[in-house]
Amino acid sequence: MAVYTDITEDDLANFLTAYDVGTLTSYKGIAEGVENTNFLLHTTKGSYILTLYEKRVDQNDLPFFLGLMHHLADKGLSCPLPLPRADGKLLGELSGRPAAVISFLEGMWLRKPNANHCREVGKALAAMHVAGEGFGIRRRNALSVDSWRPLWNNSRDRADEVQAGLKAEIAAELDFLEVNWPKDLPEGVIHADLFPDNVFFLGDGLSGLIDFYFACNDFLAYDVSVCLNAWCFEKDGAFNMTKGMALLSGYQSMRPLTEAEIEALPLLARGSALRFFLTRLYDWLTTPPGALVVKKDPLEYLKKLQFHRSVATAVEYGLTHETKPA
Repeated sequence: MAVYTDITEDDLANFLTAYDVGTLTSYKGIAEGVENTNFLLHTTKGSYILTLYEKRVDQNDLPFFLGLMHHLADKGLSCPLPLPRADGKLLGELSGRPAAVISFLEGMWLRKPNANHCREVGKALAAMHVAGEGFGIRRRNALSVDSWRPLWNNSRDRADEVQAGLKAEIAAELDFLEVNWPKDLPEGVIHADLFPDNVFFLGDGLSGLIDFYFACNDFLAYDVSVCLNAWCFEKDGAFNMTKGMALLSGYQSMRPLTEAEIEALPLLARGSALRFFLTRLYDWLTTPPGALVVKKDPLEYLKKLQFHRSVATAVEYGLTHETKPA
């Protein structure tokens, strides 16, 4: 979430007349994240999220994102829902951007998740993968292995400004991953961005998943690797095996990984670390001054990538005989 496009109170109040949400009482921008412009709205009928879809988001993908949230909710997954307008449409236009009003999900994201939280995240991720079965729209992963080199090319010439030797290191990493990336693993709908700020908790209980604007069809185990990167490293860059064990155990209690997925997990984790490094690097170098956006340090994910290079098997992530499929 972020704020790239400003809105006026009068324009917003007029926009909301098409929705059954009451009268606007207050609103404020949400600075976290990097993809769309988001505001927290308070009205006489409750709280909502307003999302303005920026140029970085392909408008042709919006039916996938909005339809997926409804599909997952219908299958019992707790997630926000886009509200219909008076004309039945889920999208309107505000400040020159496609816009939607989204239901407000109670809870808050955790700054210091523990192993029990990681277990709940693993369960929720697997539940989403199962619930996604049968969703009728497909969307390719626009940030998978075949897109990493073009993304890298946008930052390559300035990479050594961030850290000396980075240009050569990432070029070699891309060469390796493009040759060795898996080609035949179980696929389905994945979240692709399930970081702590996209998972809400009430107390120790997980209350729901949010922000499906990177969701797509890809390897299910790739989504697991994203969560290992997002949830199981400490601030000093060390991998926490206790958290890894909890996350994998929770996931497999709902959907056991296949042997092929287990074997591929270190490579998938290496690739997902590179994916987030590349997008963070691009944003670090190109985000315009004055944008209300929290830029994220790409070197955090370089350190994670370097850790995954040393991992031989998924056992080093905490996968034990108790969590392997029978």
